[in-house]
Amino acid sequence: MDTPPQPPRRLGYSAAVASPSNLTPGPNQRPTSSAFTSPESARLSQISQQGQLPLSSGDGVHAGSPVHQFSTPPGPPVFSSPLRPAAVPFRTSPATPQPVSFSTGSSLPTSSSSHYSNGSHELPLHHSADEFTFESPYVFFSAHKVLKRKKLANVPSLGFGALVSPGREITPGPEVIHREPHRCRNCGAYANLYCEILVGSGQWQCVICKNLNSSDGEYIAPSKEDLRHWPELSSSAIDYVQTGKLGFVSVSDSRVTAPIFLLVDECLDEAHLQHLQGSLHAFVDSLPPTTRLGIITYGRTVSVFDFSEGSVASADVLPGDKSPTQESLKALIYGTGVYLSPIHASLPVMHTIFSSLTPYKLKVPEASRDRCLGTAVEVALAIIRGPSAEVSRRVIKRSGGNCRIMVCAGGPNTYGPGSVPHSFVHPNYAYMEKTAMKWMEHLGQNALQHETTVDILCAGTCPVRVPILQPLAKSSGGVLILHDDFGEAFGVNLQRASTRAAGSHGLFEIRCSDDILVTQVIGPGEEAAADSHETFKNDSSFCIQMHSIEETQSFSLSMETKGDIKNDYVYFQFAVCYSNIYQADISRVITVRLPTVDSVSLYLRSIQEDVAGVLIAKRTVLHAKKFSDAIDMRLTVDERVKDIALKFGSQLPRSKLFRFPNELSTLPESLFHLRRGPLLGNIIGHEDERSVLRNLFLNASFDLSLRMLAPRCLMHREGGTFEELPAYDLAMQSNAAVVLDHGTDLFIWLGAELAAQEGKSAAALAACRTLAEELTENRFPAPRMLAFKEGSSQARYFVSRLIPAHKDPPYEQEARFPQLRSLTPEQRARLKSSFLHFDDYSFCEWMRSLNLVPPKHS
Repeated sequence: MDTPPQPPRRLGYSAAVASPSNLTPGPNQRPTSSAFTSPESARLSQISQQGQLPLSSGDGVHAGSPVHQFSTPPGPPVFSSPLRPAAVPFRTSPATPQPVSFSTGSSLPTSSSSHYSNGSHELPLHHSADEFTFESPYVFFSAHKVLKRKKLANVPSLGFGALVSPGREITPGPEVIHREPHRCRNCGAYANLYCEILVGSGQWQCVICKNLNSSDGEYIAPSKEDLRHWPELSSSAIDYVQTGKLGFVSVSDSRVTAPIFLLVDECLDEAHLQHLQGSLHAFVDSLPPTTRLGIITYGRTVSVFDFSEGSVASADVLPGDKSPTQESLKALIYGTGVYLSPIHASLPVMHTIFSSLTPYKLKVPEASRDRCLGTAVEVALAIIRGPSAEVSRRVIKRSGGNCRIMVCAGGPNTYGPGSVPHSFVHPNYAYMEKTAMKWMEHLGQNALQHETTVDILCAGTCPVRVPILQPLAKSSGGVLILHDDFGEAFGVNLQRASTRAAGSHGLFEIRCSDDILVTQVIGPGEEAAADSHETFKNDSSFCIQMHSIEETQSFSLSMETKGDIKNDYVYFQFAVCYSNIYQADISRVITVRLPTVDSVSLYLRSIQEDVAGVLIAKRTVLHAKKFSDAIDMRLTVDERVKDIALKFGSQLPRSKLFRFPNELSTLPESLFHLRRGPLLGNIIGHEDERSVLRNLFLNASFDLSLRMLAPRCLMHREGGTFEELPAYDLAMQSNAAVVLDHGTDLFIWLGAELAAQEGKSAAALAACRTLAEELTENRFPAPRMLAFKEGSSQARYFVSRLIPAHKDPPYEQEARFPQLRSLTPEQRARLKSSFLHFDDYSFCEWMRSLNLVPPKHS
């Protein structure tokens, strides 16, 4: 038989088999040919305010990036225990506090599904993949095995699920195929490496519904080994690319050319304005020369700057008390003004505009100043839509694609549409707030329809009324971030926000074996309309319309088994279809399978504690809409931990106490951090800050979510090395420097004894700052960074995030914090005497209060 023609190969890329990570090992093995049935499409209940998306499944794991050398003195730190890989240091390191957040997470409940069977029979098929283990950097499962028994598999306190990051970027990326994919004609699933192939006829059997499909002769091969020439039959992740008019350009190349509108608050005091001007100057200098930028300032009026005069800065001014009229917009759109100009053409003028901004002159409190933020966004959107706004979107789409509106706000929207009164005691404040929220949400949806995202970067001490601004950012696919000031940290986030988006028109499809039911999904999307995607005869997928495609976000899926599983494997397939700004249509398909087991012990050993902890935390935080809810959720965490111990732990002899399962040794500590940390605890003061943090957490990627849940503690050692330790207050040793990474906050603590030694403390501080920059180089939003000495007032930020273990007996301290054994008796005595007494539970005391024995520390 002649050798079949080889499929086109991707140039410059290798197969997408992720390297193992020390956090998320993932045994995924080869499928059997046992038949499955597939559920019919599930109808979903109406999306609630915080929504609930029903979906179908995911595959999980994490690939790290290589560790780079540090670039600043005192040289590269050497880690004495395994460290998560870090990226290269960034240009600027934030120095001021800045709680941050993405748009609010949404969750959709899944209704029950009926069953169908296509009656497929067993065929003498050949597999296209050998037995091998791989990891997917796009999906993280809470366990790498699935329990066959429904009763134990569906224990709600522990649960089973996955975190899916369909827009994540890795190097090397997935295999790229420049042709249409082969899809099941029955359910719509994609051909993949687990499909059974009839090599003689080229027919392939769907892993989801077991339907036999034709490949139009493409998969005909002399043997199963020859099938590996097709990337989709040898790799778990594939990108199908249909080239747009401008040709396919990688996401990392295309993102930087997206047009940007800067909306700048005119009502700032001099100190804040000076910081903002510095950040804006640095921001425009960092942009690629071809980026088109527009500048609008807003107060009581909206000023749109015109770049048509060459070296002269001028502005067209519109009233801010109402939405712009058609006549005023026509004068802008059809006039001779140039409101979006390439950096290379207008950079000097842009710097002139920023330098000419003046501080607020009137003696009016910050919260009472008139700001027409809503009108300014409307004007920016009108300019983006251009003169053919009444024509369909496909016709008016400009070469350059998506736009981003970035609002630099120092206070609330108190003037014009979408505004609220200056004072909370206004008799109609509650009604006006509700009306403003709905108007802002509608404005954000309008922006999304025109491929524009709205990011709102707030700073200063004036409350910005987060409940009003959050709907605008959320519904457009943007973010809302809080900062303490407009300084260096604000500038870092301004730069990272401008380059983070990967695509638009995202549609996320989830399919899984009929044994699995997805009960809840939390993430940045909403149920897709039926006419927004292709449907198939028995398509059981659930489709989510994604507001934007970004590597900084993820979806949290909760799953259950519908009954006792009889098959050896269950299958999951995720597909995200989106357009990049060069109008190339990309379909990323990720297929995973997990083995099923009867043994509870095998199942527990396969649990990925970090992933399970993040999934539990997201399900819990979703219900903490206000502070009183957060208090209730702490009690829910207590009950959850008790139930896990009762279901999977062991009772001590002649005792009512239960030991938490040793296979899950780090999970209860993560949940203890959850109940006392910033997500559910009271260590940050203002409800706006807590709300922003929760919204960020619900949508954040696995890496950021994990750090926000459980802080990472690193102690500096002699010679510039770092030792990773449990996040206990026992790390506060006077002769040491400690770095604590809590996701949105990063702290450097210097012990008093070390701080007194000028040379040593300077070297230790430099090493800690270098490490901090390494750890947060690619993080968005960039964390606030604070450095302080033992005993200072700011040290409370650090102490409040550590587990208080100083009251525990010495044997418990050593069991959970082994580094103590290296201290001399004198050092231990000084450490003990340095703590102040307070009533907070230690981790061991909390476990005992629940009638539980802590697991042995691994």
